[in-house]
Amino acid sequence: MSDATIAMPLSEAVPAKRHGVSESKVGIALITGLCLVLVLVIALPLGALLIKSLEAPDGGMAGLANFRTYFATPTLVDALLNSLAVAGSVVAIVVPLAFGYAYALTRTAMRLKSLLLALALLPLFAPSLLSGIALTYILGNQGFLRGILFGQSVYGPIGISIAECLYAFPHAVIILVTALGLSDGRLYEAASAMGTSRLRTFLTVTLPGARYGLVSAAFVVFTLVVTDFGIPKVIGGQYAVLATDAYRQVVGQQNFPMGAVVGLLMLVPAVLAFVVDRLIQRRQSSLLSARSVPYEPKSRPVRDRLMLAYAVLVAGVIVGTYGVAVWASFIRYWPYNLSLTLDHYDFAAADADGWSPYWNSLVMALSVAAIGTVVVFCGAYLIEKLKLFPAGRAFAQLLAMLPLAVPGLVLGLGYVFFFNAPWNPLNVLYGTLALLAINTLAHYYTVAHVTATTALKQIDPEFEAVSASLKVPFWQTLRRVSLPICMPTVMELAVYLFVNAMTTVSAVIFLYGPSTKLAAIAIVHMDEAGTTAAAAAMASVIMATALAARLALALVNRLVIARTQVWRRREVTA
Repeated sequence: MSDATIAMPLSEAVPAKRHGVSESKVGIALITGLCLVLVLVIALPLGALLIKSLEAPDGGMAGLANFRTYFATPTLVDALLNSLAVAGSVVAIVVPLAFGYAYALTRTAMRLKSLLLALALLPLFAPSLLSGIALTYILGNQGFLRGILFGQSVYGPIGISIAECLYAFPHAVIILVTALGLSDGRLYEAASAMGTSRLRTFLTVTLPGARYGLVSAAFVVFTLVVTDFGIPKVIGGQYAVLATDAYRQVVGQQNFPMGAVVGLLMLVPAVLAFVVDRLIQRRQSSLLSARSVPYEPKSRPVRDRLMLAYAVLVAGVIVGTYGVAVWASFIRYWPYNLSLTLDHYDFAAADADGWSPYWNSLVMALSVAAIGTVVVFCGAYLIEKLKLFPAGRAFAQLLAMLPLAVPGLVLGLGYVFFFNAPWNPLNVLYGTLALLAINTLAHYYTVAHVTATTALKQIDPEFEAVSASLKVPFWQTLRRVSLPICMPTVMELAVYLFVNAMTTVSAVIFLYGPSTKLAAIAIVHMDEAGTTAAAAAMASVIMATALAARLALALVNRLVIARTQVWRRREVTA
């Protein structure tokens, strides 16, 4: 009998049926409930979006007439082409820059790696609008570096491209750091022994090993740019793209069928990227085997100094750009009166709702973090660990992966058409914080689900086997074994959901009500009203809150979680 069996208290080894509960029935009911919830918050809104795109403005069915109208309207087609052009240019800029940055972090012996990685991830903690706002102060009509544009305006494709580069850069870095971090040191030792030049080693060993990461990064960046709403709204000027076009059709013209068409067109590149990425992952072979030797970069002073200078330059541009926006939020009247003031943080002077949008965002983010973490982790446990109802678990897994291919703006449109429908009894939720929280959780469900599933896969199935043999209900195993082991991951999930709920704008731009405006939406309204400094101030408050959540997690991990996870570092004695 294993140690796990011996350690199991006899009080826990009580068959579920003695309490009048059938464990299999409970498991099947929970899996069915999970499927129904995911259908309600993911599948049905997307179905409503598809149906709306086939309707005529008067409510009848138009078939594909809306799509023909779209492609027959030059201004609408221009928005599509503009989106593709901007996304392509951003991919061409960001992926090489991120690859060089990731290479410096993983393949050199330079100093300050942890700090430089943290600085590169700074844009993840701010609304995408903040980079656009920062560029208005740097390259706008009153910007202190506007001369470097040689008379060109930042309000258009130039500004959108630069801001999107800042926004997408950390996403590409995360992927490429992972891709370059896995390497077999024996390949480099063999290349060195054969006298292979460093350039040839890079071209024949390093690049092939990272090619799948490069492709994934390119598709992720492309999808982020095509579907982003905040940056084009702030700094796009009259340059139309798909995201602002969808907003204009729904909010400005109340043309819901055409808005649904634009939403479906935004869905195409996201779905294509998702499919290609999955196909690539199937073809990807393992880079590390049981006999592999981890690659440890050797110190080369010249290379290390050059890469450190490059990384510091890139990190400096990121921090400097966002720092300008924060600094501008304290400037009395840019650029004529640079004295410091807190007046711009009196949001009531710029927006009638004052600080209420921030408190709404905080409540919504805390709700998503608390409830979403429980739903995601328990859902992942039902799918990964229970051996009941295989068809239901497979269907739930499919639904859980679906949001990864659905842009936030598209999901938000689906929520408008489904939850605001007169026939839907759930339309009472429309405009409430509850619906905003549900939408946000659905939007970020896939990444959280994959993270929880990965953590659960690392737990030996023997725990469940022993529990089953002792007739211990699975919910006791979840509470006493799986949850304590996965506690660091659970905390990461909570912070991930909280940060994204604080910074999201595209998914919720259509769903707020008069009393439930969120902070990110208030930024859009302040910028539209011309109170850019107040918009920068609100974005700075959001970024500070998100960073505080991340620092709080680090503190909890250091003081609490690390103590409860001492068993992970237990030395094996003879």
